Amino acid sequence: MMIFNNTTSSPSTFLLTAFPGLELAHVWISIPVCCLYIIALLGNTMILFVIFVKQHLHKPMYYFLSMLSAADLCLTITTLPTVLGVLWFHAREISVKACLIQMFFVHAFSFLESSVLAIMAFDRFMAICNPLKYATILKDMMILAIGLFICVRQLIFIFPMLLALKTVSFQERKELSHPFCYHPDIIRDTYSNPWINSFLGLFLQLYMTGTDLMFILVSYVLIIRAVLSIVAPKKQKKALNTCVCHICAVTIFYVPMISLSFTHRLLSSTPRVICSILANVYLLLPPVLNPIIYSLKTRTIRQAMIQLLQTKGSWSRNVRGLRGSWD
Repeated sequence: MMIFNNTTSSPSTFLLTAFPGLELAHVWISIPVCCLYIIALLGNTMILFVIFVKQHLHKPMYYFLSMLSAADLCLTITTLPTVLGVLWFHAREISVKACLIQMFFVHAFSFLESSVLAIMAFDRFMAICNPLKYATILKDMMILAIGLFICVRQLIFIFPMLLALKTVSFQERKELSHPFCYHPDIIRDTYSNPWINSFLGLFLQLYMTGTDLMFILVSYVLIIRAVLSIVAPKKQKKALNTCVCHICAVTIFYVPMISLSFTHRLLSSTPRVICSILANVYLLLPPVLNPIIYSLKTRTIRQAMIQLLQTKGSWSRNVRGLRGSWD
């Protein structure tokens, strides 16, 4: 069965929605949306490639940054087919099975990004508050173990939500509010009692992202206390500057996510176009802005990218020169 098509609906399909009321402008809307997807894909791929290639970036801070870029890249790839399918081809239909699979990956990578941001807060805490123990604690094997732990954590807690949805009776030709499958949107207006699934989804949201956000806040309280104890103003500024990128990443991830979840669960009368805009901001803003922020604010990443581009440019000129000599 195809993931989505634009043929006649059956009871086992959902209808995706991009921007309600703006269907005639979908082709024009798709231009900036497509540009944002390209920026997200290229930016995060470049971050991963630079960290992989440059040996001097094989450090805990950059390993965690590569995890963040990987989560952003996977989240972008998960939603790209349905979003562009709706905007370009008006292919709104998606089977229930495919929708549940997409929903699983959307929430898994979203929760994974939340966990990575929490680990990055711990990394900043160790670097500023315990610099002598930083290298001894965050070794390669420890970082690998942390990465595996947060991945397994997502699977353990998301699978029950997916299994609970298999017992739900969905309405025929159910119309979703987004061009992708999102748990609060799927369980709304079902034939079965949605309270169990809604409670389970809310519990996971509060537990997974709530504990991560609390961990981040506690880490920064300890970081601020340690920075204030530093006498030299220049050292204070230097210490805080290492946290600017992470604070920006936390803000652009949690604000749209909390806004979307709050709108779906508590403000049912919100116009659908507002929900759609919030959903697209939630999915596209972090993957687009994170590579830009870290490239502009992190000098080592910026320099590594420039060196890589210069090396590629000189290699291309050498290849053209060899071809010219053969001709």
